[in-house]
This record gives sequence, C-alpha cells and structure tokens, in this order.
Amino acid sequence: MDTILLQRPQAEKTATSAAGIGIAICLLFTQNLWISAKDISGITGITPPTIELLKEREQIQEQIFEEEIFAKYKNYTINNVENGVKHIRMIKYFNGRPVRINVVEICGASSSLQIEPATASETLASRRKISGIAERENAIVAINGGYFKPQTGTPLGTLMINKKMYTGPIYDRVAMGIFDNGFDMARVQLRAEVKTNKGDLKIDNINQPRMLSTHSIVYTREWGAITPPSPKYGMQIVVSDGKIVKVTTETCSIPENGFVIVGPESKLKAIENARKVKLDIKLNPEWENVNHIISGGPYLVKNGEVYVDMTEQKLASVGGRNPRTAIGYTKDGNLIMLTADGREGASVGLTLNELANIMKGLGCINAMNLDGGGSTVMFIKGQVVNRPAVQGGIPLSHTLVVKKVS
Repeated sequence: MDTILLQRPQAEKTATSAAGIGIAICLLFTQNLWISAKDISGITGITPPTIELLKEREQIQEQIFEEEIFAKYKNYTINNVENGVKHIRMIKYFNGRPVRINVVEICGASSSLQIEPATASETLASRRKISGIAERENAIVAINGGYFKPQTGTPLGTLMINKKMYTGPIYDRVAMGIFDNGFDMARVQLRAEVKTNKGDLKIDNINQPRMLSTHSIVYTREWGAITPPSPKYGMQIVVSDGKIVKVTTETCSIPENGFVIVGPESKLKAIENARKVKLDIKLNPEWENVNHIISGGPYLVKNGEVYVDMTEQKLASVGGRNPRTAIGYTKDGNLIMLTADGREGASVGLTLNELANIMKGLGCINAMNLDGGGSTVMFIKGQVVNRPAVQGGIPLSHTLVVKKVS
C-alpha cells in the first residue's frame, strides 16, 4: 500500500503549487502510512520529526483527503462525521431499479481514529443491537460484522480483538487484518497446536461449534463458562495455568486462566497425563503485529480486480439480490465501509458481483463481503443511517467500530 497523490485538475495545481514542495517533503517520510520517529532515528543523517511536524503532515494528508472525497463523490450527498471521516449517501440503479447505499470513507493517515471489531458482550454466545454495542464502545461509526450462529450469536469465522484470538476460521474464509499502519486481506488458515511433554496435539479450531466428530477444539472463557458436549467417543481435558487439572467425558467449567480441549478420545488420550501444556496459535498468513482480525466472505476485490470466490468459500447461500455490507481499503490506506439496503421497492439490494464492482469503483484494492440480509446496518453518531427491515437492526454478534482516541 504505497502512499500516492492522485492527479488534480490543472487549475487546482496552479493554486497549490507553493504548497506542493512542502507536501512533497512531508510525504517523503511515508511508506504505506507514516514512518514513525523511532523508525527514522535509525537512519543515518535523518533527524526524527517532532510531534508538531508529524501533526502537520497528518493535517496535510487530511486536507488532501477532504479535497479528493469531494471530487470522488461530487454527485452525491457528503456529510462530515469527524476530521478524516466522511459519510456519503447515494442511490444507484440496476436494470432501472434503485439501490440505496451508505458509504463511510476514513482517511488512512489519521492517528486520532481507532478501528476494531467489538462483540455484543464479554462472552461470544450473545447478541445485541448495534446501537448498544456502539454506545458501549463510544463509537462514532459502526457496521455489522461477519457471520454468526443465529441461535447463540457465536461468530462463525476468524475474530481477533486486541491480539486475542476469540474464534478461529471456518472454511479458510477471507478476513481483514488491522495493523498500526494499515490493513491486509487474505483467506486465513489456523495453525494451532497444544504442545506437551508427551507430544503435540493438532487443534482444528478455537471457540467454534463442532463441525466434525474427529475435530479437536479449544474452548476459552470467551466461549462462556461451560464447554459444549463431547463428541461421540470423545473426552475433555481441562488446562489451568499450564497444567492439566481434570479429564472427563462430560461438559465442564472453563477455567479463567486456561482452556478446555474437547475432541475424540483416540487423539486426546495421548496427552492426558502430560505435566506441561501450552497452547500455540499461529495463522497463515502469519500477519505479525496484527492487532485485530474480522472475517466475512467471499472476496469482492482482490489485488485491484473484481474477484468473487463464493463457491470456494462455501457461501453459495449468500448469492442473489440482497441487503449487503462490505469493507475494503484503497491504495493510499483509506478504509471504506458500505451498506446497501434491499428487499423493498425503494431499494432492491445488490448481487455480489454488483457489490464487487461498486467497491472497485470506489478505489478498493481489496474488499470483502460481510454478513448481509437482515444483519446489514450502519450506525453513525447515535443513529442508524440505513433502513434495515427491523427498526434499528437485528441483534448482532459483533460489529466493526470506529472510535476517536486522544
């Protein structure tokens, strides 16, 4: 994600030529987003920028963002949410039928904004309306997140918040990683093991409903207080503070400082007498220094091209024309959040290919679909700005929120 300046009209170039040199100097320090003072201090002959200079550079980038937004969305209604955050309302037509769309675009250079997933409560098996989650998080913007089990609210797919893995991937579906300096998007695979002095045990997932009786799944307190039932011919191993404290075939309490392995006895029996136990979680891609991960699927845009891999991600059921939610990011690091209303005469919804073409048209180099249908909802500064079928939106498992930080 190299930072670039988009071309401007000639008249605007003339008016800003005096500032151009200053902007160029400021942008010299950028690669993706900003190089930190710590990074620059290691480069011989370059003095680390002061806080004032960093702020000045950020203000310049936000000013450029402002100008580019008004050029990019000049035919639509643009509302200012905060510095570096714009809300755009638009109506597009497909085969003569209208679709009502809300877009939030966020300046990638802004250091005063924090973007992260947020769950309905401390445990995964819960749901809450977006207004309740957003108000608890002091969010200025929120949209619904990825898929979840309707009966319980458990997220179905990769979810990481503040470097803590809440749930593992399903069918290696696409997810967006959120870093200090931007975003990445890829299909995510879990590489997890329980390492012991008796050997290692492959872990198939974390805090997910069981799909196969042969899977070994780890449950933490984020799942809840009690484990799900063992599979047929299965058992459970309770680990607290790195030691096995209980082995059983029944559901049991999940310790605060540990986890429970639930799986087939044929696999778990080999480690039931281990003295030292450690859970080792890795992902592919490795995504070192990732802070948060939110998953969805399918891809909409990949490496700048429309790419809808619905079949590969086992998402045939989300096809058709429906309300939609999507996220993506541009080459210069701006985040784009989009909802499209559907299933009504005034807004008929989008197919995945239509959604993909819109996200590409908005400049996304990578974009993905989130949960849609009845889940599609966008919240901005105290109110839901789209029109979901259920007033205020249905209760959700998790959301993606934007917060102001000091």
